[in-house]
Amino acid sequence: MGLLSRLFSREVKSASIIEAVRNFISLGETSLGGHSVTHDTALQVTTVLACVRVLANGVAQVPWKVYRPTADHRGSNPDPDHPLYWVLYRQPNEWQTSFQFRRTLVMHRTLAGNAYAFINRVGGQIKELIPLEPGRVEVEQRADLSLVYWYTGLDGLRQAIPADAIWHLPDLSWNSWKGLPAVKLAREAIGLAMAAERSQVRVQQTGGRVNGLFSVDSTLTDAQYEMLRGWLDKQISAQMAAEAAGGFLLDRKASFSPMQMTSADAQTMETRRWQVEEVCRALGVMPIMVGYAEGNTSYASSEQMFLAHVVHDLAPWYEDIEQSVDVKLIAERGAAFCKFSQNALLRGAIADRFEAYAKALGSGGTKAWMTPNDVRKLEDMNPHDSPEADQLPGPTNTAAAQPAPKEPA
Repeated sequence: MGLLSRLFSREVKSASIIEAVRNFISLGETSLGGHSVTHDTALQVTTVLACVRVLANGVAQVPWKVYRPTADHRGSNPDPDHPLYWVLYRQPNEWQTSFQFRRTLVMHRTLAGNAYAFINRVGGQIKELIPLEPGRVEVEQRADLSLVYWYTGLDGLRQAIPADAIWHLPDLSWNSWKGLPAVKLAREAIGLAMAAERSQVRVQQTGGRVNGLFSVDSTLTDAQYEMLRGWLDKQISAQMAAEAAGGFLLDRKASFSPMQMTSADAQTMETRRWQVEEVCRALGVMPIMVGYAEGNTSYASSEQMFLAHVVHDLAPWYEDIEQSVDVKLIAERGAAFCKFSQNALLRGAIADRFEAYAKALGSGGTKAWMTPNDVRKLEDMNPHDSPEADQLPGPTNTAAAQPAPKEPA
């Protein structure tokens, strides 16, 4: 009996081999170029691998905790006593840390469009979150609009799991309950990246040599043709073994005509560079974050570049996961919530940060546009209780300099 069968008792049906692999095949399709694009083959494209790693590490590296609002609801504090606190913060299951668990979920959703985790409850409390491979899970919406999840285990058994036992993170969805797989939607862009890479590999394997046609001035007999064919094969094999280029000396006004384009003519390198941007667009990652800076918008500083990455690439992930946990995993509506501490990613150097806060509070004679409590919130600090902490400070250093007194006559 499989792991899920031991955790709960549900309807079990035997599955055929075709049923067991149907979802795996549906995660990707063959591109027009003839390349099979699945989550496995897509990860062999370095741009896809880099995009997945950037998103997965960005979600996994920030603290993820359960908070409880303060009595006045003006702030919040971490709640280590909450049953879900340790599960999210450090250990979601027996073999994974929180960092590893989050990276797995992000990888699943980025490539397959859906991430699933089985919710193991003991005594009504969540004790474990067990990730499930997307290709082994099918989602079904019934006539009453309720959802049921079918899981095919390693033993070939197909089990029905109720919706309240599955934590489901869908990506962009057309029907509102199942995400669209990016590998399938972007299979042509990924497939072209595969084709361009393999084309370049073939060029390197042949030492840059191109196929072509040798022609001579007169007709060759069968014996002469076989002798010339054997001699050419021997010379080419010797050059490839020595990894050196060379020429051929032939008589009878022999000439060589290439029959395929070179890498420069085919613009292979330009295609490979273009596909980096295409794949990044499909997976929602700024190209500069995967090491591709050519043609990108220049930023005033690296801090501004990383700020744009956090705001546009990572912040939607944080918000989506936070809302999903609050709705599906935390029973106390409004009494507790989870939060990613992303401010640590947004902070610059301490001197620059404090200088910006000083100006926002009215330093230098400018009009203040932030209160002390606004600053404390940005620093992940609870608000101060004094009334002045919620008021805009008056400008400082505004007194005009007094002229020096004149000496008596």
